[in-house]
Amino acid sequence: MFSPISIVEKISFTKHMLVMLKAGIPISEALQILIDQTPNKGFKKILKNIEEELIKGKTLSKAIEKQPNLFDQLYISLLEIGEKSGTLEKNLEYLATKLSKDYSFKQKVTSASMYPLIILITAFLVGMQISLFVLPKLVDLFESMDTNLPISTKLLIDFSNLMKNYGFAIFGGFFLLIIIFWSLLFIEKVRYQWQILLMRLTGVGTFIVNVETANFCRNLGIMVKSGIPLMSSWDILEKSTNNLIFKEYVRDLKKGVSTGKPISSTILDKKFKFFPIIGSKMIRVGEKTGNLDESLLYLGDFFEGEVDNASKNLSSILEPVLLFVIGMVVAFMAVAIISPIYQFTSSVQQ
Repeated sequence: MFSPISIVEKISFTKHMLVMLKAGIPISEALQILIDQTPNKGFKKILKNIEEELIKGKTLSKAIEKQPNLFDQLYISLLEIGEKSGTLEKNLEYLATKLSKDYSFKQKVTSASMYPLIILITAFLVGMQISLFVLPKLVDLFESMDTNLPISTKLLIDFSNLMKNYGFAIFGGFFLLIIIFWSLLFIEKVRYQWQILLMRLTGVGTFIVNVETANFCRNLGIMVKSGIPLMSSWDILEKSTNNLIFKEYVRDLKKGVSTGKPISSTILDKKFKFFPIIGSKMIRVGEKTGNLDESLLYLGDFFEGEVDNASKNLSSILEPVLLFVIGMVVAFMAVAIISPIYQFTSSVQQ
């Protein structure tokens, strides 16, 4: 869902509310200060709507709930629990920390995936321009030479003729396949199988599992720590992930816990294939010691660290591979282009 404000503005809103409430400023006055200070007109309008709800006697959580797509259900539930238990400041602190970590986590995941994507797209666009506009001119030159062409040059000529005659159709078909594939992913069964395939891939699968596990553990840990009933937490968790496999795990956990089973036992009984073993063991320790929230938050930080390490290592692993592949393509084209020219000049000199 589209949100009218950025995650940075959400973090700023939460932190400012926390600071002002700690300073003893009433919620309505704190909100008025934020309305005066925010430069975002859309956000200013939302804050005024929240203020109107507060004037009507609504609580902050109920006022925010009236604004669609502003904050997720976890945020609203933590506010509501804080208002009822008198721990609003503490819960705002949880939320500020969570949003900051979520933002940092998202930046790490994005940076890890953007580097190879930019390299591949750039290489593809350059290759497309060379194939469609440069190679056809070189082919005419080579075909006019009265000399035996090397195999590499013949292959280049065949490829160039293919691009010359069918290039736009090939690239158009390629983009059409991407659009069709993207459309198929909106079908739940197709997306489910695709996500399973990705999670089984070496390297990529581990990265995705760590991302999902980190989010699962941190969100559940915060809810347990703040006092949200466990049965209510599952619905919030299910909405917080787009990964269908982890959605299925959450539904299974909800069923297991509803029958009185511990979380760790449900994970082991259902044999969650993509849930890390260390996760189930740490959760079991937390359940036995009565520190489930601490164990979950530790796991959230641990798997976030794994994602951070993977994002740092990804560029160092992919860079030489991509450079090698691109270098081989450039070397092949150089040999294919230079060899016939060298042969032709040699024959002329003789």
